[in-house]
Amino acid sequence: MTRRLFLAFKTAVFGALLTLNFAAQANEQNPQVLIETNKGSILVELYPKQAPKTVENFLGYVNEQFYDGTVFHRVIKNFMVQGGGFDKNLNRKPNHDPIKSEADNGLRNRIGTLAMARTNDPHSASAQFFINTNQNSFLDHREKSSSQAWGYTVFGRVIKGMQVVNEISNTPTGFKNGMGDVPAETIEIIKARQVK
Repeated sequence: MTRRLFLAFKTAVFGALLTLNFAAQANEQNPQVLIETNKGSILVELYPKQAPKTVENFLGYVNEQFYDGTVFHRVIKNFMVQGGGFDKNLNRKPNHDPIKSEADNGLRNRIGTLAMARTNDPHSASAQFFINTNQNSFLDHREKSSSQAWGYTVFGRVIKGMQVVNEISNTPTGFKNGMGDVPAETIEIIKARQVK
């Protein structure tokens, strides 16, 4: 009996390790983008399998160097940090056409996940993105009956540099150029590059 339990335990451990190994290999296939800010670097992993159009859209902006010189213009402590649409003077950068929402992909707005910002129209996301700094389940897709219930498309996660995100999240904010939650000091995205 003891031998059987030992073998069952050994098999379970081996299976778990094998599963973790496959998961690690799958993650190695995902694209990665390094976002360099004046506060430090943030490395994000993208999920093209779950959000193909969103990842393609984001990488398009990255490869055009669109995000270089933009700022995190909206920061709400214990909620999220948003950037990618305005320059240092808070002038909106012209972006491409919006993309269709992929918020129903099963990914959730959890701490460290990367999601697309949008207006009240679920299909209005273009260049701006945000990083969740809290478990924001109210942003998850629930149904397609209303704008809020559609949710916000998660398409990646921070794999290195969450301390930088938290530092940005703790920055004092105020009103500037008619916008609220703007960091008192400029938090610039110096450059964003695909590294894998």
